[in-house]
Amino acid sequence: MALPHDELWPRAGSWPAPAEGERADAVIVGVPTWRTSLSTTGAHATPAAIREALPRYSATLMGPPAVDLNEALRIVDAGDVQEPDGDEGVERAVARVRELSEAARLVIALGGDNSLTYPVARGAGADGLITIDAHFDLRDGVSNGSPVRRLVQDAPEAERIDPTRIVQIGIADFANSAAYARRAADWGIRVITLDEVRRRGVADVAAEALRVAGAGARIHLDIDVDAADRAAVPGCPASVPGGFAAWELRALVRTLAADERIVSADLAEVDATADAEDGRTVRLAALCVLELLAALAAR
Repeated sequence: MALPHDELWPRAGSWPAPAEGERADAVIVGVPTWRTSLSTTGAHATPAAIREALPRYSATLMGPPAVDLNEALRIVDAGDVQEPDGDEGVERAVARVRELSEAARLVIALGGDNSLTYPVARGAGADGLITIDAHFDLRDGVSNGSPVRRLVQDAPEAERIDPTRIVQIGIADFANSAAYARRAADWGIRVITLDEVRRRGVADVAAEALRVAGAGARIHLDIDVDAADRAAVPGCPASVPGGFAAWELRALVRTLAADERIVSADLAEVDATADAEDGRTVRLAALCVLELLAALAAR
């Protein structure tokens, strides 16, 4: 459906490609991983769907005063990494993110299933990790259920993340196993469950997460959209009823990303081909992109 045009109501999205040698505040890149997903997914269609959804929103913060992010920030879109699955695809994604990180304050990677977290965090040179996720992602093997373990154990030694600098926010009951909970505890990962977030509040939890993960200088933020309530994200195969409300997810994203140590972020586990007719899952992912940009502008 064509969107109405109003010169006084500029839209988000449709950002230009990066120019050779130019620095940007934020760069968008698609990393459409999907081939190793534990559940059938069309997540490779999601980067394009998020880009299509962004113009449904303005890029304006209400303030006061009102701020147009398109004017406050230099935002560019570097397109997609082609075929980022498999060993060669992973290294291709690592190299592309590394290249983009050198020329931007914040890299925003559009997934794709959660396996993109592994190459994106490596490419950004992250030495700390914060996940917003209902799941531990500590499984053995290579899948969308293993990126956190792979960053601890499988990455080249110089690129591994110390598990004591990993914070997992939103881990949910009935969505994990005791064995992986024990693995997280044994490794010293800080786990902040969904219930704990609701007891303590977003600001308090975010402050602790940044303190723990920020012992280094570069933090990757993994935004697994299936941490949200299934009513809000029917296009996330592993979402469960009772997860974060859409506003809670958005508040966590903006609060965390306002810290200058967040140098990269990914949006994961949205299957655009399985979304509701109104596109609510993809639209929430698009709003999370805007929350990241709003946080960057506030630094």
